Amino acid sequence: MFISQARSDPQMSLGKGGGRASCLHKIQGEIEESWPDKLKLVNPTQYRFEHLATQLKWRLQEGRGEAVYQIGVEDNGLLVGLTEADMKASLKTLKRMAEKVGADITLLREREVDYDLDRNTRKIAEVLVRKVPDDQQFLDLRVAVLGNVDSGKSTLLGVLTQGELDNGRGRARLNLFRHLHEIQTGRTSSISFEILGFNSKGEVVNYSESRTAEEICESSSKMITFIDLAGHHKYLKTTVFGLTSYCPDFAMLVVSANTGIAGTTREHLGLAMALKVPIFIVVSKVDLCSRGTVERTVRQLERVLKQPGCNKVPMVVSNPDDAVTAAQQFTQSTCVTPIFTLSSVSGESLDLLKVFLNILPPLSNSKEQEELMQQLTEFQVDEIYSVPDVGTVVGGTLYSGVCREGERLVVGPTDEGRFLRLKVGSIQRNRSACRVLRAGQAATLALGNFDRSLLRKGMVMVSPKMNPTICCQFEAAIVLLFHAKTFRRGSQVTVHVGNVRQTATVECLHGKDELRTGERAVVRFRFIKHPEYLRVGAKMLFREGVTKGIGHVTRLLPPSQNHDQNQSHDQNLQEY
Repeated sequence: MFISQARSDPQMSLGKGGGRASCLHKIQGEIEESWPDKLKLVNPTQYRFEHLATQLKWRLQEGRGEAVYQIGVEDNGLLVGLTEADMKASLKTLKRMAEKVGADITLLREREVDYDLDRNTRKIAEVLVRKVPDDQQFLDLRVAVLGNVDSGKSTLLGVLTQGELDNGRGRARLNLFRHLHEIQTGRTSSISFEILGFNSKGEVVNYSESRTAEEICESSSKMITFIDLAGHHKYLKTTVFGLTSYCPDFAMLVVSANTGIAGTTREHLGLAMALKVPIFIVVSKVDLCSRGTVERTVRQLERVLKQPGCNKVPMVVSNPDDAVTAAQQFTQSTCVTPIFTLSSVSGESLDLLKVFLNILPPLSNSKEQEELMQQLTEFQVDEIYSVPDVGTVVGGTLYSGVCREGERLVVGPTDEGRFLRLKVGSIQRNRSACRVLRAGQAATLALGNFDRSLLRKGMVMVSPKMNPTICCQFEAAIVLLFHAKTFRRGSQVTVHVGNVRQTATVECLHGKDELRTGERAVVRFRFIKHPEYLRVGAKMLFREGVTKGIGHVTRLLPPSQNHDQNQSHDQNLQEY
């Protein structure tokens, strides 16, 4: 029996240890008379082979360049297994199919099952098929890195991306810091980005063999972009901005084995869960502790994850087979939380994390991305730079549509609620040139001599065909996670919605006079500085001191003084 699964299908599972079993698509080989040889892929005819290759090509398109094939598993999840000879023949056929479509195969795992009455040993196997897409756009996953200060986040990223172990004194993290005070204190205060690539054979591609990011991109068919966020509590607003603005696919919570759950660890875990970002946990610095201390930290994490507020199922990864299962179950179920225990100094279990990241599939499939690409262009401005000989450069994420070099867009809103015309120069993804940017991808756009002082974080660049609705007031359905006293009209909080971060005043609470911890309501907020561009349904998070709450935008109230601008899009544009 020969079964394939598209990487993007969230419905599938693999017999023992999980995976994805329902909705698997069966690929049959030549059907023979006797039962033991029935439905296996051995010496297919040329016509059948062409059909299978076409089917594989479609699976790769659906999985955005990746597909996992399960050999020896019935379509109902029953582990039938194949004999040694049939397994070799099936793998050989799969390799020919992959070569036909320009892909490579990697054997993820192989294990024995007892099926026959005479106890003959049979095998099942899982094989990863990966190729660089025809448009040369590598698969890119974004992983936000969270954790308390001094938990080893930046050091771990330095080891993964540089390919060299740490010396125990933080040498691996030096290349990640952006400011002098970060180097002096060893503490991250800003948001930095690091990349780790995997080629079509599943091999790691990083700076150990590549001198530039462009070389890594050229050699990789899958890219992991790590968003290194600050761990100290005084930089919490920067961490929240990174989580809400950069739209990470996953979050990696780093916990130090010798200190356990301390400082901002619980807060970061809560933020990721509130924003519904799938999270996995890395227990670092195991080389500094006894085995008992590490186990105590893991048990502490398991207790927190199982609490009613979390309702997670912890899964400790201790071998490569666990890593494969964890990667498959992680995206299938929102409850599963893999836990890795490793060291950035000794390198213990570091390979298990790499196996996990290599197999980790994207959350969205090609169909969802294509639907977003059909919409009008909308680019969120998260960072603004001035680059010598280039001019003004903005960094951010393309929420919808397609953006090309030379495209004319409008950016705003300004403090007066207007949108300004501009032209996109060059585009770069992961520090390498890119001609076309697609929905869901992060990049930097060069804007030439456009005045940087007219730009700010939280703006959007949209198609001139769009009539963007701006607002000074909006309503949101919220739940108050924590408040020391009461939450009432006149309260001021910092609101985070996507890349928007601004202080807002509570104008009214519908149907209530005040809120206490755990209560829900529909609340009207008013921005105190300038209007913003928001979308109905967008997730929001607000905070002020110990006050914290989450919710989603339900209604936009355009500013009355700008009614005429919202009625006519042409009045909303100003030539620059």
